[in-house]
Formats: sequence, structure tokens, C-alpha cells
Amino acid sequence: MFVEYAQAEPDDILMQVTLCNRGPDAASLHVLPQLWFRNTWSWKPGAARPLLRLGAHGGILAMHPELGARYLHADGVPVATLFTDNDSNAARLWGDTPKAGYWKDAFHERVVHGRTAAVNPQAHGTKAALWYELSIPARSQAQLRLRLSPRAAPDAFTHFSRVFTERIAQANEFYAHLQEGMASEDARSVQRQAFAGMIWSKQFFYFDVPAWLAGDPGQPAPASERRRGRNRNWPHLNNADVISMPDKWEYPWYAAWDLAFHCIAFAHLDAQFAKEQLVLLTREWYMHPNGQIPAYEWAFGDVNPPVHAWAALRVFQIDRKQHGGQEDLEFLERVFHKLMLNFTWWVNRKDAAGRNVFQGGFLGLDNIGVFDRSAELCSGGHIDQADGTSWMAMYALNLMRIALELARHNRVYEDIATKYFEHFLHIAEAMNNIGEAGIGLWDEADEFFYDVLHLPDDSKQPMKVRSMVGLIPLFAVETLEPELLDALPNFKRRLEWFLDYRPELAALVSNWNVAGRGQRRLLSLLRGHRMKRVLKRMLDETEFLSPYGVRALSRVHAAEPYVFRHRGLEFTVGYRPAEADTALFGGNSNWRGPIWFPVNFLIIESLQKFGHYYGEDFKIEFPTGSGNLVTLAAAANELALRLTRIFLRDERGLRPVYGSDARLQHDPHFRDHVLFYEYFHGDTGRGVGASHQTGWTGLVAKLLMPRYARNDAHTTP
Repeated sequence: MFVEYAQAEPDDILMQVTLCNRGPDAASLHVLPQLWFRNTWSWKPGAARPLLRLGAHGGILAMHPELGARYLHADGVPVATLFTDNDSNAARLWGDTPKAGYWKDAFHERVVHGRTAAVNPQAHGTKAALWYELSIPARSQAQLRLRLSPRAAPDAFTHFSRVFTERIAQANEFYAHLQEGMASEDARSVQRQAFAGMIWSKQFFYFDVPAWLAGDPGQPAPASERRRGRNRNWPHLNNADVISMPDKWEYPWYAAWDLAFHCIAFAHLDAQFAKEQLVLLTREWYMHPNGQIPAYEWAFGDVNPPVHAWAALRVFQIDRKQHGGQEDLEFLERVFHKLMLNFTWWVNRKDAAGRNVFQGGFLGLDNIGVFDRSAELCSGGHIDQADGTSWMAMYALNLMRIALELARHNRVYEDIATKYFEHFLHIAEAMNNIGEAGIGLWDEADEFFYDVLHLPDDSKQPMKVRSMVGLIPLFAVETLEPELLDALPNFKRRLEWFLDYRPELAALVSNWNVAGRGQRRLLSLLRGHRMKRVLKRMLDETEFLSPYGVRALSRVHAAEPYVFRHRGLEFTVGYRPAEADTALFGGNSNWRGPIWFPVNFLIIESLQKFGHYYGEDFKIEFPTGSGNLVTLAAAANELALRLTRIFLRDERGLRPVYGSDARLQHDPHFRDHVLFYEYFHGDTGRGVGASHQTGWTGLVAKLLMPRYARNDAHTTP
């Protein structure tokens, strides 16, 4: 079944349903296109109830006290038009005493079980269906056409085909412009499907926390535990907006850090929507009064990686390029002021001892650690997190850069840029010497970053799991153009004074006095030596580097699992390239080996920034041990190509995303319809987890753009 939609004009929606019989025999098929009102009348006694009833010309008339009238026109004659109410069948669901009425399961009862009394004989209600019974010949197809319009129209289908043809041509024209320079037809198809999935994942999201805590007046009171449970500390939150979802099917709610990545892909389709989404999560009815950004519906108080500033800056840059240098400074300034509050929340809430070393909990990486990092530790104490601290270093640099962009137009922001520059330096200092105890998050022997377990007796133990946690310090990198520094003399003067006054801090983060390519300056947690050591592991195919991207956990842990023992308990972290073998966070996602698009995308962007500074003379081995030396820009492009390889047909005509599924690989009716999974097998690229997670996996649309197919990554973002 294929369902296609086209818009004739605002609020006038055409729907075309094509039903295909691929088999050798004729087949009977019952098809019930449905129209219903969301049940809001059950919330409060006396609430107005909308109405659906038979309309003129054989369709359905919908009447709503606020939305007015709509007409569902049907082309062709259904067996019957069925009506019921969009109310739950309490007797079936909860064992209540049966009551007279028509319930939302009525169509199943009527069509499957033949119960004519299940539907309303008066032909009205709040849920309706057009019941078609079709006989489709072997290897043939049938088509249904419907139209939801604000007006009754006896000629609703006169220009139906023409409208569809025009909208298809307009969509093709739009994508032809967007995909200019993409030679591969297969790549264009995958990119277009990724963009389409992003658009389809928009959804109206409504959550009024005070109303939810209190319960609906027209319903039984909720259990008392609700007022002591999740989200009780978010009574200000009242969301009623169209938001980009991770996946409308399996994850139909917003997630803060997912949304940041969605906006990067959306910026190429609709930059205005991307900007509105980023502002939305910082509005007063989303952001907590203390400055925390809501994480997601089931626990708004969870902590996601602070990537909102990065996304806002990148969307600003993409939008500026699309508009020939014209800048939306109002957007950038608006989101920046709220993000300053959020940064302060992090500093006050997630730096337990005020040492610029951050915790944060699971930080979106679910089961990556030895423990559930959001729960109380069995050992007591807390974990000084290499990723939490690195995310905050990245956050400081992102806010510094935004302040610099704004300072070009308002010098007041130079002072604020200096503030975040100094935050960054202090975080870098702390990562190398936690509380001046001589223990840092960098391990000199292993030449890698690890979490450090801080025990109640004040002893510290590195948790030597080689994971994405140790690669996240790469993300804290920024280059400053000489033209920008010259235009902001106060900021430049303060930087030079601070670095002269605290040369030991300058030595930690960059060769500040050594200009890079084009006289750029570099701010990074990793100077050249440490960067090379981290990249040596990351680009080692026996560790992190897969044919399809960078794994979340080193493959070395397949043969050598990390084991932590404490008071008779044993905790093990082993390499699991696909599904999880632990129940942490429900066991429905896995960061112990698979490939995840969001962190891979940030790795690519970080390599590009390092490449901007170091230029063509700085080369690394790719893969490690191969003897093949490439620039950082070329390494970034190669990683992008490996990620896109997951979805593209290989030399055998197979798509790695579909693994060994013969139908999806070979059937011409399936093989070119691509699914965008949540994450991917660390060795084979097979899709794992939620199968419609276009969300952040939609980043593949950007990675398929021509700039990632070249060995020249010096283009403006």
C-alpha cells in the first residue's frame, strides 16, 4: 500500500491510496480510510463535542466548534460509511460495567466480526470510516482517492490528477536544485528519502504538566504516586507545538539533543523551521526556570549532551550562506541569551565540587559505561565524566563563538566572549588535574581519555573502558580567523593578556602563538600530539574504525572485556556490535559497539575544524597501520563516505543497512525504499533499533552532499 498526499491549497489535502497485489492470484481487500476527532471532550464535564456525519455527495462532513467545517470527499462508492465515537471501550480495556454507546474499536467489530450493532445506525459520531471492499486481480493494483477540504465540492476530483502532477513536478524541481552536483542517482534517492523522513517526523506535541499531575476532571483521579513521580518538578511546562520527533512511530515525543541534530538537516530544507525549533526549546514554557532544557517526555529532568548552542551556530551559518551573507542576528541573539542561562545551570548543578569537572549522568549514551551513570553508584561517590566535561568545554567554545558573531555588531558581547573563553581554559585545566590531585581524565600510559571514579574516601580510579567517551574531547575545538580577531580588539587584547598571564593554561589547549593555515588560531582540548594519539586509536580498524563509521566502543573489548570489581560485585563491559545484552535503560539501545550518526557527525565536523587550522601539511595515517597518509580534511571526508556507504548499493547491488534480509536486498518493490535506523551494526552496517529513526540518522542527507565527496574540506560551512 502506498499513500501519497498533495496540497491543492492551504487546508485542502488530496490523498491517493495505491493498493498493489504482487501475488499470482486475485485478492479481496477491505480498506477503511478513517477520519476522527482527537478526544478532548472527555477531559472536562460539559466540554463541547465535535461531530462527523454524512455529507453531500457521499462524503463526510466534519464540524468542530473551533476549527469550523471540513469535508472528506470520496471518489468511488464505498460498501458503507461507518460511524462511531472516539471513546475508549472501558468494559473491554479495564473490565468496567458495560455501558451503552459506540466505541473506538467499533470498526474492527463490524468488519471482522460482523457486529452491525457496534456502529451508530444514525450515521454520526466523532470517528468515521469509508469501508471499501476491493477485488484486485493478480499482479495488478487498485487506487482510492480522497480529499479533505474546507468546502463541499461536487467536482472535488476534476483536477485531482493535475494537482498531483504539478506538486510532483514542483518537488522534483526543488530537489534538483538542492542536489545540484550529486552525480549518483542512488545517492540522490537516498538523500531525498532522508529529507522526506525528516519532514514526515514533524508532529503536534501537547503536554500540560500541571493538568497531567492533577488529572482530567472528567476522568478518574490519577494515582497519588504521580505527584511524587517523574516530571513533578516541571509544573511550568505546557507544550502545544509542532515539533520534529525522533520517530513518530516508535519515539513520538521530542528529545532535546536529537532535535539539535534534526535541525542541521532541516536547515537545508527549511532554515526558518530549524531556527524556530531551536528557539522553541528555550522558551519559558519549555526551559525550566533554573535554566535546564527539557530532555524528553518520560523524564524532562534527565540530562542530554549540551549541543543546543552548537546546533544554533551551525544553523545560523547554513542560513547565512543560503542568503548570500545576510545574517539572522535576532535569532542568534535570542537563543544565545537563553543558552547562557542553561550553561549556568550546568555549572551550578553538574559540577559537584566546583572544580570544572562535570558529571551529568548517562548523557545520551545509555549503557556505554560500567554503571548506570544516572543512578546512585553501588560503590558510592560519583563519576568524573570525560564526556560530560568535554561536552562543557565544547559548549563554552560554542557560546564564545556565538558571542563573537554578535560582537561584530554589538561590542558588548566581546566581554561575554571572553567569559566563555576563560571557562574553556579552566575546564581544560581541570581535565588534566582533577582537584589538583595529580589525576586527570587523560591517561598518559594508554594515551586516551577515561571516566574517573571518585570514591567516598576521596580516592580516584580511572575506568579504563575505551569508548566514545574518550573521543568526545575532540569535539571541543574552534578556530578563529585573523579578520575576526582584528575586528574585535578588546577580545583579542584580553585573550593575549590571559594567555601571557597563565601560560600553563595556554600550553594545555593550543599553540596560541603559532598561527595555522591562513593565520588562523586554534582553541582545542587536544594539541597536536594528543590529537594524533586519540586519532591513532579512533582510526584503527581493530578498535574504533569500522567500514561504516566509528564504533561507540573499541573492538578490543570483544576479546578483552573491561571488568570492574567492588565488594564482591562484578561489572563487565564487552564489545556488542548490534543489540544490547544489558537491561540498562531498558535494553532497547546499545552504545557498546554500534555506529551512531550524531557522534560520528561531530567527529567529522571536528576533523574539518582541525584541518582548517593545520592545513595540508599535517597528515595522519588512515587507517592506522596502513601507511596511507591523508590530511585531516580527507580523513573527515572518508568517514562521511563510510557512513553513507551504509545506505548505498555496493558493487554487488546490496545495501549494508539491510544485512542478510533477502527481500529487502533483492525484491525490486522493496530494495530502493530505504529505512533509516536508530543505530548500526559496528561490523556490518546492518540497521539496528528503531527502524524509522530518520531523526538524527537524517544527517546522512547532509553527508551525501558533494562537499563530502571531495578531498577539499576548506569550504565555508
